[in-house]
Amino acid sequence: MTYTNFTIFHPGVFVLLGIPGLEAYHIWLSIPLCLMYITALLGNSMLIMVIITEHNLHEPMYFFLSMLAITDILLSTITVPKALAIFWLHAHDITFDACVTQVFFVHTMFVGESAILLAMAFDRFVAICAPLRYTTVLTWPAVGRIAVAIVIRSFCIIFPVIFLLKRLPFCQTNIIPHSYCEHIGVARLACADITVNIWYGFSVPIVMVIFDVILIAVSYSLILRAVFRLPSQDARHKALSTCGSHLCVILMFYVPSFFTLLTHRFGHNIPRHVHILLANLYVVVPPMLNPIVYGVKTKQIRASVIHWFFGIKTWCCASPLG
Repeated sequence: MTYTNFTIFHPGVFVLLGIPGLEAYHIWLSIPLCLMYITALLGNSMLIMVIITEHNLHEPMYFFLSMLAITDILLSTITVPKALAIFWLHAHDITFDACVTQVFFVHTMFVGESAILLAMAFDRFVAICAPLRYTTVLTWPAVGRIAVAIVIRSFCIIFPVIFLLKRLPFCQTNIIPHSYCEHIGVARLACADITVNIWYGFSVPIVMVIFDVILIAVSYSLILRAVFRLPSQDARHKALSTCGSHLCVILMFYVPSFFTLLTHRFGHNIPRHVHILLANLYVVVPPMLNPIVYGVKTKQIRASVIHWFFGIKTWCCASPLG
């Protein structure tokens, strides 16, 4: 399929190429991508339903987990269906407004998920380092304020990106060598200075995410210090097991994101299709694995899933430590 370049101020549509260099393999790549997307949808939806219907899971920890699941569903749904449409139906066109909307939600979900992981780290910090104050610190009004703060912060950080893109004239090409729209990739198509886009697009979200990472690292250093001061080995094991699933999710989120960022910045010898393939995996693999990790490693969720599906009640204590 051949595409011609446009010379207009704002193109009516952009053309998403999918994964340039791997066009012959689009159908084959779409199969695992579709299976991972379905798994992510089913896993996160089931996790949300279990948390809603099981009263023993009506705790701040599981409320934040349900927020994470909702964010994962939105992140994968914003990107994967369009990629599958490109691979299966050759539906390469996306309107300018739809592209900007996709940019906004992709980056908002990324910043929001980072903030949710920070809130979950704070929850574990209070539960382990100050268990007697857990119910007085993390009251439902406090949890609600944290949730609202996460939404407002994510919105405020990414909302200026809309205006940064809409101010640019696109008079060179409307072809995006990607399977979904992302800020800098779209801005690079403009025939104007995009310095502000680059500085804001990289610095502001990344600084906020690095700030989240630092606070998470501080939280877990204090948690580990408190855990290893516990007199009982069983108590240490229980405290560490409650943090295991959260640490797995943190690593699955931050390691690929920073790897992708570093390869974009310094990996100039890495082929473009590798960058784009990694970007596609990033929006579907963590959302697919998160509910699996929590379902396997969290006793309350595992017991609730068994009760939900098979009607078998297994006993597990309800405590802030999990």
